[in-house]
Amino acid sequence: MSLFQKLKSSLRTLFKPHYSWPGLDVSLVGGQHLHLVGSIHMGTRDMSPLPPKLVSLIDRADALIVEADITGSETPFSDLPAYPPLSERLSAEQFQQLETLADEMGVSLALADSQPLWQLAMVLQATQAQKLGLRPQFGIDYQMLNQAREAGIKVLELEGAESQIALLRDLPDNGLSLLEDTLTHWHTNARLLQMMIGWWLEQPPGAAPSLPNTFSHSLYDLLMNQRNLAWRDKLQALPAGRYVVAVGALHLYGEGNLPTLLKAKQK
Repeated sequence: MSLFQKLKSSLRTLFKPHYSWPGLDVSLVGGQHLHLVGSIHMGTRDMSPLPPKLVSLIDRADALIVEADITGSETPFSDLPAYPPLSERLSAEQFQQLETLADEMGVSLALADSQPLWQLAMVLQATQAQKLGLRPQFGIDYQMLNQAREAGIKVLELEGAESQIALLRDLPDNGLSLLEDTLTHWHTNARLLQMMIGWWLEQPPGAAPSLPNTFSHSLYDLLMNQRNLAWRDKLQALPAGRYVVAVGALHLYGEGNLPTLLKAKQK
């Protein structure tokens, strides 16, 4: 990095803008200016509409970049194979824990009996979010995608829904570890969801918020670290321009987060 570039970076740090949402700016040496937004895939009614300043950033961007374009009507769960009954794939203790939680959440295990374990984990997590008042139509990335379409802004995907499903399908033991983490950290995950809602409705987090652990080490490496590294490389390969980038809020904070990886490459 040249002396002039270092001076510009120091000035940006000194006079960096403050946002009312979890968002921050990173400028890369290739001339890519990124506004990173910590999205929540399901939101509350109070999280709509988007802040006017964020709408303005989207409207002036060369492209909106998201993990996957979720505005389509096709389901990503088609063509999944059927699996043996859950009672055969889980220990007695795990099955009992799952039955108790499913009954509490109103989830039919009969309908989920032949589903892959990772899909059942996702159904439970989505149901938990709905019980907390979150809805897909108020999700931040969903609203940002609609705003980009309305403004005629190009949309780019970091992964795409098919790649995300492929990642889940490749999890060992049919995603048992994801289901185990969902059951083990159930109440912690609820607190984490409420914390992230607060980032949008009350105050965005500081640079290094204290985050509860809801993943095992191996899952965190696969679902967070490795994806952040892949996204860093894709963002660095973009043409020069201004981009708004919406990723799950946890990808902006914690160990191995995306902003730190991007900034490390600039040194």
